[in-house]
Amino acid sequence: MAAWRRAIELALEDADVEMLQSIAQSRTEPASRVERARILVAYRENPSFFAVGRSLGEHHQTVQRCVERAVVEGPLAALDDRPRPGKEPTITMEAKAWLVDLACHKAKEFGYPHELWTTRLLARHASEHGPSQGHMSLAKLSQGTVCKILAQEEVKPHKVRYYLEQRDPDFAEKMAEVLCVYRKVKVLKKAAVAGKTDDAIAIISYDEKPGIQAIATTSPDLPPEPGVHPTFARDHEYKRHGTVSLLAGIDLVSGQVHALVKDRHRSREFIEFLKLLDRAYPADTAIHLILDNHSAHISRETKAWLADQPRGRFGFTFVPKHGSWLNLIEGFFSKLARSVLRHIRVTSKQELKERLMRAVDYFNEDPVVHTWTYKIDKAA
Repeated sequence: MAAWRRAIELALEDADVEMLQSIAQSRTEPASRVERARILVAYRENPSFFAVGRSLGEHHQTVQRCVERAVVEGPLAALDDRPRPGKEPTITMEAKAWLVDLACHKAKEFGYPHELWTTRLLARHASEHGPSQGHMSLAKLSQGTVCKILAQEEVKPHKVRYYLEQRDPDFAEKMAEVLCVYRKVKVLKKAAVAGKTDDAIAIISYDEKPGIQAIATTSPDLPPEPGVHPTFARDHEYKRHGTVSLLAGIDLVSGQVHALVKDRHRSREFIEFLKLLDRAYPADTAIHLILDNHSAHISRETKAWLADQPRGRFGFTFVPKHGSWLNLIEGFFSKLARSVLRHIRVTSKQELKERLMRAVDYFNEDPVVHTWTYKIDKAA
């Protein structure tokens, strides 16, 4: 007759009990750890292998082994699997290091037409050339093993993550100039709220949005039908009518948008926009533009036209190269793209121009005053 299994005393600290209860209720911990944590918690309340096994649907010997290990190694250590001998790794550390170094180079450097490695191509290259480099363990390298080795080293040679190189040596100084203008806007806004309108200066954030496509459908869109299909249905085929450019500037104090829609955005179109601003503001108002370094903004034609204007009428502050995010007009373009240009279809370029101008008029009915708040008080 088998001997009666005597209960084992399991002493647990309050911190251990709290941790075990948290793991026992977890939905993200491995199932094995959750199962063992439940055994220990249940055994603490009822120190009987049979009773705990019956309540949790486990064999009483499983409960006993878990409790005995918790007594010897500690309750938290008992939750993890014991290390198993397993098969000795056949790929040496040196071979792994060679493979990772290989992955950190481009495939084209080794004569392949590919720009970057695929894991299949990397596995094939390593199995063909690894043995000649003294790594015989790579002779039968598989694609799956390559993926595991690269994952361990957190190397993804088949992917590209883009970054923006800072090519303007005076980036910080130019950014400070832009932020100083925004600080001035902040002062003007406070004055406007206090009823002290200053017509002596207007500050305009300006840019162009080129390449807006005039795309037409080849078949009518089908409207949604309840219970049939919930969205508009559109034929995949379309017809191109060309592109247009939106030239726009937003008054940073009033939120008013000034805009032109043209086929191109050369110096003559930029000068036409400046003339639009010239008509929009009183003759004694200084018009200050924040804009990028597009060639049309600094061309001979533009400089010649500005030279004929009254002194102090126009002033420019240029954002740094690759610093368009400093220009608040980009927020307006984003809003336009999300609300008006998304899924837009027209029958001609002229219709696209008219709808863009109607969109500007619509936004001007309830102008949004854009505000730059990040690090404005740290500008030099």
